[in-house]
Amino acid sequence: MEAPLSRWLRISFLNLLIVASLGVILRYKIAFAFPYLDQKHLLHGHSHFAFSGWITQLLMVLLIQYLNQKNGRDNFKQYKTMLYANLITAYGMLIFFPIQGYGFGSITFSTLSIFVSYVFAIKYWKDLNRLNENCVSHYWFKAALIFSALSSLGAFSLAFMMVNKMLHQNWYLAAVYYFLHFQYNGWFFFAAMGLFVSRIEKIIVAKELLKAVFWLFAFACLPAFFLSALWMPISYFVYWIVVASAIAQCIGWWCFVKLLLRNKSFLRNNFSKFSGQLLVLSAIALTIKILLQMGSTHPALSQIAFGFRPIVIGYLHLVLLGVITIFIFGFTIAMQLFPVKKYFKLGIWIFIGGIIFNESLLMVHGVTSLTYTIVPFINELLFIAALIMFSGILILNINIKKQINQ
Repeated sequence: MEAPLSRWLRISFLNLLIVASLGVILRYKIAFAFPYLDQKHLLHGHSHFAFSGWITQLLMVLLIQYLNQKNGRDNFKQYKTMLYANLITAYGMLIFFPIQGYGFGSITFSTLSIFVSYVFAIKYWKDLNRLNENCVSHYWFKAALIFSALSSLGAFSLAFMMVNKMLHQNWYLAAVYYFLHFQYNGWFFFAAMGLFVSRIEKIIVAKELLKAVFWLFAFACLPAFFLSALWMPISYFVYWIVVASAIAQCIGWWCFVKLLLRNKSFLRNNFSKFSGQLLVLSAIALTIKILLQMGSTHPALSQIAFGFRPIVIGYLHLVLLGVITIFIFGFTIAMQLFPVKKYFKLGIWIFIGGIIFNESLLMVHGVTSLTYTIVPFINELLFIAALIMFSGILILNINIKKQINQ
């Protein structure tokens, strides 16, 4: 593995360990007591660092590595400043959000992180154009950069409301869900799909179908924001556009899965067994997520889903851990960016076991919340789930460090 790539991957996976450790502290504070930290402030630090320090940082690294493979140059030299800048802003948010919540320091670093994303998007767009190739994966990459920029409108709106004490419930939630939607359904999902398509379009001849899948998801992404905001008063016209976007995503995903199934023999030859298992798990999580979105178009179900915190948390973790993080594991292994040893696998499987345990608990907690039934020791069990995920990532990081030092 080349030195710059190795360094940035190691830093990104270390950041995931920090995210997991914050998750343990959050769950410990709920189950037992931790009076020295504000729960809400710590949660902001956890989520912002997970987005910027883990997922965004690693997606940027993988996108730069894609350029390396295409033009045969070390593009990390050109992007080094941006990667460090994103890292500094991520650590700034990690420090200041738990201390002050939405205060001067945290808002400053979160704003700077947005400007870093703008600079990265502009440069990466230009570098893609310089490749002078008509790859379907480039459609996904460019859409991801656009949605990343769009998500910042929600962050700026939220910061404005916080600073000016304009905390109207509906507008506050709308800004939060807008940011989240265009991050995990836009920037994260489209970048991940672009990376996967860049791998399979070399071995599967189906350019027009791949384009059709892209356009179905791209056109659906904008109105799909309202899937997270059906609790707001919207017109019937907007509602039916939202329903159409949910259907379009189902059709797009069905077409994509059928294409993969038709070419599974080719895929087996180009993906290791372990990476294939992880990518299948990620695909299963994505299927569940898309079906849940389809179900949420029913107004009554939408009111229930967004009215109970365990359901919202479960859904977000399903996307960020089940879909995106497991995909990142599978893709980095498929690209042979890490030597896969025994304890490397063990760490990943422990982490995935923790995700499944965590999601199962949140699902039970969410369903029982509908009838206001208390699940015995639910907070203690969720703390154990967080410990399991932390243990898996700790083993993974120890193994990565040993492999690099060898």
